[in-house]
Amino acid sequence: MPALFRLPVALPLILGLVIGLGAPGAGAATPPVQPKDGPGGQAYAAASVVKRVLGRAGAVTLAYYGNGAASAEGRPVAVLLHAWGAVNPQAYGSWIEHLARSGYLVLFPRFQEVGRTRPVLASGIAATLVKDALAELAGDQDAKPDTNRVALIGHLAGVPLAANLAAHARVTGLPVPRLIFGAMPGGIARDDKARGIALHDLNEIDPATLIVTVIGDRDARAADIAARRVMRDASAVPTDHKLMVRTLSDDHGFPALSATLAAPAGGNAAYDIAQLKLPTPDPKQKPAPFKWSPDMTLTGEQTVLVGQINAAGTDSLDYLAFWKTFDMAAAAAFSGQNAASLKSNPRFIDMERWSDGWPVRRLSLETPRPPAPPKPAAPGAAPVGAKPATKPTTSGRGQ
Repeated sequence: MPALFRLPVALPLILGLVIGLGAPGAGAATPPVQPKDGPGGQAYAAASVVKRVLGRAGAVTLAYYGNGAASAEGRPVAVLLHAWGAVNPQAYGSWIEHLARSGYLVLFPRFQEVGRTRPVLASGIAATLVKDALAELAGDQDAKPDTNRVALIGHLAGVPLAANLAAHARVTGLPVPRLIFGAMPGGIARDDKARGIALHDLNEIDPATLIVTVIGDRDARAADIAARRVMRDASAVPTDHKLMVRTLSDDHGFPALSATLAAPAGGNAAYDIAQLKLPTPDPKQKPAPFKWSPDMTLTGEQTVLVGQINAAGTDSLDYLAFWKTFDMAAAAAFSGQNAASLKSNPRFIDMERWSDGWPVRRLSLETPRPPAPPKPAAPGAAPVGAKPATKPTTSGRGQ
């Protein structure tokens, strides 16, 4: 056939190809959906979630649990400590619903009033809120917290807060957590005078505690440093009770999976705090005097990150990299197992497959190295811990 006559025949095919290529995600593989059952899955025991407000004005903890009576042993407790500035539980609503419908009593302590709370006070505030909430729910047969099965979940600055709560559990009267689950650790300050959450003496964390951190491959350096810092400082916890998890972005299909700092969040409008009636201040009680300091405000970078957290959707990374890993880590921690049980389970790192059968990039695991033994002192050297003859200078730069 002459070329002049072949063109009209080929034109529709060419136009169809161009249109198909121009449509984002057209014909692309789709990511895996939430599993039907098992860890991270949707085989829920409860059909709906009870939402309650505990505490008083300015000192509120939100409690969530599945409808219906609790089991005879009670509900395991998951304390979710939000990122700095992300005070609306709506940003974590999908994860909260998964946990509550799976049988957990979920506590969301609002340890921060944006623009009014200093980071140095956050650990103490969070501890008080959680302690008061557990005391208020202790006799409630529907909520029924099982204080022998407590897990602390932290996101960004919520991770050092979780570590501090675990370290001071006995002193503050909190139940000793069996698991610290740190998602994208961050916000660790050099000391109490710097912006961020300063780590306390993590050597006080119970040696039986399982510590699992999950970081991504986007903006990974800060989260990796923070995760290693928590692992190193929790020196009383043996190495076989520590596990570092890395989740990897994957753009094989559409929409792509992006393991950013905001990835653990997943918005759900049903958990918007505006839908709950919060306590009103007692008009007879005078508010505490307020003194502003610069570390109360969010930096420009923090404001952008909070916006990303509040806008985050729910995808395969939530189901498989955060929900599933927490579910499996909590089951191991509550049954007295160490991190080896997670490493030996192939399901723990499996991220399932795209709709075309191509495997999603699996999680990678790392066990932190044990601390190096102290080097023997040279003859005539000053003993370890001796104060230097001159006063050292302090650096104004943060970590």
